[in-house]
Amino acid sequence: MKREVLFLKAAVVFIGILVLALCIFMLPLIAKDAAKSSWKMAYTLYGILAIMYVSVIPFFAALYHSFRILIYIDTNKAFSELSVKALGNLKKYATIIIILYLIGMPLFYIVGEVDDAPGVILIGMIFVFAPMAVAVFANLLKKLLKNAIDIKNDMR
Repeated sequence: MKREVLFLKAAVVFIGILVLALCIFMLPLIAKDAAKSSWKMAYTLYGILAIMYVSVIPFFAALYHSFRILIYIDTNKAFSELSVKALGNLKKYATIIIILYLIGMPLFYIVGEVDDAPGVILIGMIFVFAPMAVAVFANLLKKLLKNAIDIKNDMR
């Protein structure tokens, strides 16, 4: 089990590094390209970029809590209130990301209309549905873990 947890920890760190690199290198390139386009498109893309940068904060908080859960599993504290709390925080941060991108969906629509590219709206929906899956899964695991802890405490 130690190897699996180590692999998942490495995956969480890799995802964090990848997202950080995208924020440092890729998003400024998009902003620079947006500045060269029409003013309406530039402001729309700046709005999307602002939402992306703001959503990085709860994303890294969620990664931190994911890493904490892996530490609890590694130290045999998986069935504890700490894990339940971390899963609750993971759900909370995923919900914040969902709300941010739902607020930004009209901007994705504008980009899709101006560029005549309906795929842009689908990309925006991915930013909503991916954290939604994480939030639902974290909530399900939280309930299962809470029930397992209650059963464990009743057996004592």
